[in-house]
Amino acid sequence: MKPEKLSQAQFAVILAAQPTPIDPSETAAGSTVVSLLSSLDRKVLDQVMVEQRFSPGEIVVHEGQYGDIAFLIWSGRVAVVQGNFNNPASVNYRGPGEVVGEMSLIDNKPRSASIVALDDVRLLGIYRKDFFELLQIDSSFSTNMMEILSNRLRAAEEMSRVNTAIGRELSAEVEVLQSENEALRQLEQRRQELSELVVHDLRNPLGNLFSALNMLELVLPQEILAENRELLEIARLSHLRMQDLVDSLLDIAQIDAGRPLGNYKPTNLPALMKEVLMLNVFALNKREMTLTQNFPEDLPSVLADPNQIRRVLTNLVDNAIKYSPKGGALTVTAVRHDNMVQVSVTDAGPGVSPVERERIFERFTQAETGGIRPRGFGLGLSYCKLAVEAHNGRIWVEPGPDGVGSRFVFTLPIVV
Repeated sequence: MKPEKLSQAQFAVILAAQPTPIDPSETAAGSTVVSLLSSLDRKVLDQVMVEQRFSPGEIVVHEGQYGDIAFLIWSGRVAVVQGNFNNPASVNYRGPGEVVGEMSLIDNKPRSASIVALDDVRLLGIYRKDFFELLQIDSSFSTNMMEILSNRLRAAEEMSRVNTAIGRELSAEVEVLQSENEALRQLEQRRQELSELVVHDLRNPLGNLFSALNMLELVLPQEILAENRELLEIARLSHLRMQDLVDSLLDIAQIDAGRPLGNYKPTNLPALMKEVLMLNVFALNKREMTLTQNFPEDLPSVLADPNQIRRVLTNLVDNAIKYSPKGGALTVTAVRHDNMVQVSVTDAGPGVSPVERERIFERFTQAETGGIRPRGFGLGLSYCKLAVEAHNGRIWVEPGPDGVGSRFVFTLPIVV
């Protein structure tokens, strides 16, 4: 049966609509479904996924209908429309690599929005029956899907908590600075920059990158994938690094609010450092730099959240690479002192002046070192300080060996 099509006037309204900002938590599950599907055997996918094509203006599904199929967008764009087509309440555009209607696979409720083809689109559809058969065929697929849905709900809840904490913090600071108009203007500017950075400049492009990479894994022939594996791996590592940055920004608000954060457990520091090295190997090679690791074999495990401490190490190594000359040597060392492990990252840069050694750990503070203009928002070292102190540790910076470079040092409690 030929799909229903919008009138020219209705289609013009949809095309002219300004898409509303997308909550990253709403597309996170759909993007992860792409990754999950790409892990399955292609013969299985060919049996359960049905290709459908729609022309501009054709309605893929109606709001209010009971749906039993979700779609992976192969090519073209669609509009996700809530409300009347003549005067919609909201319009979002989705493109290749994104999933639409995925919740229809899980619940048996009316669709919350209509989907309309904006271009000539190709969709890969999967019906609820086939989806649940996949859950039964592959136990790991089933487990991961349940984890995706659980994480989606948890992420939405945590985002709400973070926004509330940021709101309380900003309100308190505005009260203190209300008589100082210039300071208030700067505070508002920073708040706006941070909000846009997280929601738009990082989360949405990061989601698009994630979808595109997994789409390539799904549709490219195996021989082409093999030839370009190194490029895809670089892109994947870059995506992980960006995700770390976003998570660090959100963690700052959680730590400031005084809430326990993370999963503290016995953590092996050399294993974490291997992950950090993988994330930075491209930058090290590009600048012809070496990184030496000094970890004694009897180094005890520390009680820590692995994700937070990995981000601390990543920030410190990234700073060391950024401020060291081309071809410089970096050293990461860990030693035990009583009931703590002391970790240090030593660079070959110009060093940090005594005046700046405390100030550089303050939020939005950047120190120009050796004529090198800093980039970013001045949150990396601030995150390191908050995260280390949340582990009952301490962080500081001191001159490097023989007064050359800097040594950033932090401590973590050992497992007793």
